[in-house]
Amino acid sequence: MARPFHAAAARVRRLRRSRPHTAAPAGGPVPAAHPWKRGLGLLAVVVLGAWLGLLVVGSVRVPVGPMDTTMTLRPSVSGGTKINVSPLGALELDSHHAPVRLDVDVDQLDPARSQALVKHPERLSGLQDEVTGDVASGTRELAVRSGVAVVSGATALGLVVYRRPRRALAAGGLALALLAASGVSAYATWNPKSVLEPKFSGLLSSAPSVVGDARSIVTEFDVYQQELARLVTNVTKLYDATSTLPVYRPDPATIRVLHVSDIHLNPAAWHIISSLVEQYEIDVIIDSGDTMDHGTAAENGFLDPVSDLGAPYVWVRGNHDSRQTQAHLKKLRNAHVLDEGSAVDVAGLRIAGTGDPQFTPDRSLPTGGKASERLAGMRLASALRDQKRAGTPVDIAVAHDPNAARETDGTVPLVLAGHVHHRVNELLPLGTRLKVEGSTGGGGLRAVQNEKPEKVRASVLYLDRPTRHLQAWDEITLGGLGLTTAEVSRHLPEENLKSPSPSPSAPTASP
Repeated sequence: MARPFHAAAARVRRLRRSRPHTAAPAGGPVPAAHPWKRGLGLLAVVVLGAWLGLLVVGSVRVPVGPMDTTMTLRPSVSGGTKINVSPLGALELDSHHAPVRLDVDVDQLDPARSQALVKHPERLSGLQDEVTGDVASGTRELAVRSGVAVVSGATALGLVVYRRPRRALAAGGLALALLAASGVSAYATWNPKSVLEPKFSGLLSSAPSVVGDARSIVTEFDVYQQELARLVTNVTKLYDATSTLPVYRPDPATIRVLHVSDIHLNPAAWHIISSLVEQYEIDVIIDSGDTMDHGTAAENGFLDPVSDLGAPYVWVRGNHDSRQTQAHLKKLRNAHVLDEGSAVDVAGLRIAGTGDPQFTPDRSLPTGGKASERLAGMRLASALRDQKRAGTPVDIAVAHDPNAARETDGTVPLVLAGHVHHRVNELLPLGTRLKVEGSTGGGGLRAVQNEKPEKVRASVLYLDRPTRHLQAWDEITLGGLGLTTAEVSRHLPEENLKSPSPSPSAPTASP
């Protein structure tokens, strides 16, 4: 009996020695990890590393026709393509089904390439092929860069987690295999007709009613090509007009104020304002409102160039600007938001203003009409009188609606407004000068709805530094869409014409 027992014991000892040694806690032995758990862990490392790689280096800048774009691959459950057109919104296309999504960000229109199309209209006939070739070239470059990104990201993270080169290389190889499988899946499910049924978001949700159904664009491509040519031409001419404005060198003792208004979400307005600030050596910009179109959060990014215009930016809310718009602008460097009669000292001037009491971006909300505007103007006038009694008189008042601005008559030398999209210069009965500016955005997105294009308007005001009174002003008028005129005319207040006094320069008018 003893011999079989000893033989069995010896076999048990041999089995124990053959098993991998693991330290067991006091509570008892711990079984080895299951293979499927190790596999899930490796997969998690691969996915996270690949995503980090794509996030860091997985995008390419690609010129597509006259536009500069950024293409990026992103992990996704449903796939598809998303085209971001900031700040207007996005288009989503059900282009493919794969665990990766293609993001295309339209950054800007390149004036040089647009100008080449304008000078050589025969190139427009081949624009569709050029765009197709640009997209194909960008996609190939993106595929190569994405492959490098996912392999590098997964390998690097695998090395950090496992500390074994073999495991890290396995993670990189698995990442490349997953990307290749995703590419095959996208190719197999590619749907070129998805462009006919895009999903719009943001402000572009109203695009079908504005530009027509995509199917009509396809069936009437000749008409669409003509409209595309006109759009490229108009934008290019607008850039050309603003870059060739005449230069004026004012008296160094003069305070130069740029009055703009009613930009209405036209991105070309920032180029215009920046050009005027540089050429006229502007000390302060005053915007009398309606910078936005609907006042939505999606539009807020449109305001970001305010910080880089080269001069302080004083702003009041218009009836197309929401409280959300106002809160976002307050956070921007260089911006001064005025409301409820608040005042700011900037560039040697004291400026006070109030926002529009009404928010009517689409005219669908009930409004208080002129009565509410006049009431807001009365409150502003009361604040101006309080400032004067306190020994800090205001030099310029700002309101969006002229009905509100008129209520300040007799409390301030100069009041600025906008809203009506045309200029008004009026000396009010009690001595206050009312200056209403036209649309610096040429009516914005609404410009195409009018029978004639709306002109782009802004004014440079010259104020005497010791007295801070208006001495002269230049009215700058640019042709709207499809027009190439640029006109600058000098004007003097009536009282200066009756009793001549030194002015910034002789009156000029130049087309």
